[in-house]
Amino acid sequence: MSQLLQNALGFSPLQAGLRLLPWTFPPMIIAPVAGALAERYGNRPFMVLGLALQAIGLGLVAAIASPSVSYAELGAAFTIAGVGTSLCFPTVAGAIMTGVPLSEAGVASGANSAIRELGGVAGVAILASVFIHNGGYTSPHAFIGGFTPAVWVAVALSAVGVVAACLTGGRRRTVVGSEVAQAQPA
Repeated sequence: MSQLLQNALGFSPLQAGLRLLPWTFPPMIIAPVAGALAERYGNRPFMVLGLALQAIGLGLVAAIASPSVSYAELGAAFTIAGVGTSLCFPTVAGAIMTGVPLSEAGVASGANSAIRELGGVAGVAILASVFIHNGGYTSPHAFIGGFTPAVWVAVALSAVGVVAACLTGGRRRTVVGSEVAQAQPA
């Protein structure tokens, strides 16, 4: 997105960074609230809604991307996607941590981090391949020619995430007898 703002729309790196705040700021406010609400209502609704909002926000970006798109339109799409990620990230971690016995929490947390990083690397590789196959950096129009199909692939991956989130179990942490004994006061 920062490359869109810089290469296609002509903003400086600082201007692009400031314009990305509608996407990057919501997690600071919404993620803690989503995590707290997920304890009451479960993780699944927040994961599904979050990934759906991310897909919608990215879909809007892909649909309106052009060298002449207004920042107001992009800002709205960035906000929708930012709210989506804000709902999803803390609840995915919550679902993983409550889905294993407490004695396995460290392994689950490490696996979650590793898989999240691996997914990020794979996502960048896939989207960069789609981008370069369809466009490039020679002009704003060439950039949009590669950017748009890459973002549509990101939308599709988010939609797959929605399906995966719908299929997650609603399990709570499995409590083992020794964990119950440790939790009781002496």
